[in-house]
Amino acid sequence: MAERSNLFHVSDGDFEARVLKSPTPVIVDFWATWCPPCRALAPTYEQLSDEYKGKLAFAKMDIDENPSTPVRLNIQAVPTLIVFKDGREIARLVGPHPLRLKSEIDRILAQARVA
Repeated sequence: MAERSNLFHVSDGDFEARVLKSPTPVIVDFWATWCPPCRALAPTYEQLSDEYKGKLAFAKMDIDENPSTPVRLNIQAVPTLIVFKDGREIARLVGPHPLRLKSEIDRILAQARVA
């Protein structure tokens, strides 16, 4: 993963502090190294992290290295992307298509402002 200021890895140990207590909404990519769709999505996800800086933070969590959080959140397939705002889940995308990810994020952020 290239170094990007708005993209970071989270673990079971720091998930609450870095995601749930974040003042900015956070989208978390739950992925695995053995998952081809996860690898296909990664470049788009990384690129979008630059575009949404200041509006939405981007995090990644390897489900094999961090099993507790995905189990607690009932992650059943990868990639699963969950958007958290004010400590709660506001949207979930399972197996998002790279070409549709930006429009999905825009839709979620627009709804979050209204809610």
